[in-house]
Amino acid sequence: MIGNMEQLITTSQNILGGTPVFAGTRVPFQSLIDYLEAGDSIDTFLDDFPSVSHEQIIATLETAKEHLLKAQLPA
Repeated sequence: MIGNMEQLITTSQNILGGTPVFAGTRVPFQSLIDYLEAGDSIDTFLDDFPSVSHEQIIATLETAKEHLLKAQLPA
């Protein structure tokens, strides 16, 4: 596993009222999802949020993928 979500995404009542953000930033994880849903690229997101690294994004998406694949119910 690349990392765990607690190392990649953090929450604190002192940062955006507890909204999940990329660790070490004030950038909400939801912002990445919104960009991707709108068809924007990761590069566009990084241009708009330079405090988030490409590695953070990839690690977060890979970790989320692993969690989702493990949670799949048998057919």
